[in-house]
Amino acid sequence: MSGLRFLTAGESHGPCLTAILEGLPAGLKLDRAAIDKDLARRQQGYGRGGRMKIETDRAEILSGVRFGETLGGPITISVANKDYGNWGGRMAPFGEPEGEKVTAARPGHADLTGVLKYARTDVRDILERSSARETTMRVAVGAVCKEFLRVLGITVVSQVLEIGGEHVDETAVDRSSLGKEMGSELNCYDGAAEKRMKAKIDAAKAAGDTLGGIFEVTVRGVPVGLGSHIQWDRRLDARLAGAMMSIQAIKGVEIGAGFKCAQRPGSEIHDEVFLDKKGRPYRKTNRAGGLEGGMSNGEEIVVRAVMKPIPTLMQPLQSVDIESRQAVLACKERSDACAVPAASVVGEAMAAFVVAEAVCEKFGADALADVQAAIASYNERLERMW
Repeated sequence: MSGLRFLTAGESHGPCLTAILEGLPAGLKLDRAAIDKDLARRQQGYGRGGRMKIETDRAEILSGVRFGETLGGPITISVANKDYGNWGGRMAPFGEPEGEKVTAARPGHADLTGVLKYARTDVRDILERSSARETTMRVAVGAVCKEFLRVLGITVVSQVLEIGGEHVDETAVDRSSLGKEMGSELNCYDGAAEKRMKAKIDAAKAAGDTLGGIFEVTVRGVPVGLGSHIQWDRRLDARLAGAMMSIQAIKGVEIGAGFKCAQRPGSEIHDEVFLDKKGRPYRKTNRAGGLEGGMSNGEEIVVRAVMKPIPTLMQPLQSVDIESRQAVLACKERSDACAVPAASVVGEAMAAFVVAEAVCEKFGADALADVQAAIASYNERLERMW
């Protein structure tokens, strides 16, 4: 297995968030602006809350990069929480606690389960780390991985397909435009659907409610044979699904035709294989979503994920107080009416990491020049086979 891995650390209102990415090849030139651009994309989107008006995330590279080029060692990335200035007394690592405890757990969040598991008496001890603010660092890591993949001819893009029951007309979406600047506040490529989605978000916000939806991540230019059918934990589809499910609020994942496979016969699901004029195999459809037998098959990898509505409601749900043991309304934190567009950016990041990990496993991870040479040799071998 490759040594490519990452860890994140930090609390939502702590001084900073940090990530360490280890195992990326040496010799990769990084564009700091590209990392900050993805961080900004995660913060934007129609339906976002007040926190995004406070923070302007910027990545600080603390190790593993010299003069814009990776060294092969662990890359440490930090993003400051500007809001920490307002929370220092409540989030200080030492000293006496300030401010009131949070004791009203929110249904659908990690609050109640977390205080029980970790034996805490203040829900803030759980909600600070379980907050989706943590995905800031996933996006930073993913942006670095995207730079690595881009050099190898692999790109990762996303789109929002549905919010609050309003969905795009997929037949009207030009898939070649995915990833291009379209001026959409919802990362949606169907203008008519976006208008309906915004109206739904406005109505939910006015009612103190929240909305979820579906986003899609597409990975292009993936070579044949990433992942493996040999063992369960090496299957690329399983790893992609697990990565998506690790994102806060994600409750379902499908690849390619996904759940439609339960509705159609095999003749309408499996992608037939043909030979082109040069005698090389190709597929006219991609219902498999670019993955067969746990391996990439050379087509676009297509993954969709379902995000539930955010659990923090401005019209709180019924819950319990962990201190008084009485019935109460759940606590309120600053929140978004809808964060599906932000989740799509996080989805890109997680897909980029998983694919980068699979590339490093197959082609090595010491020096970028060696990775490129290994891929070129592999492609030459495939050409000889056909």
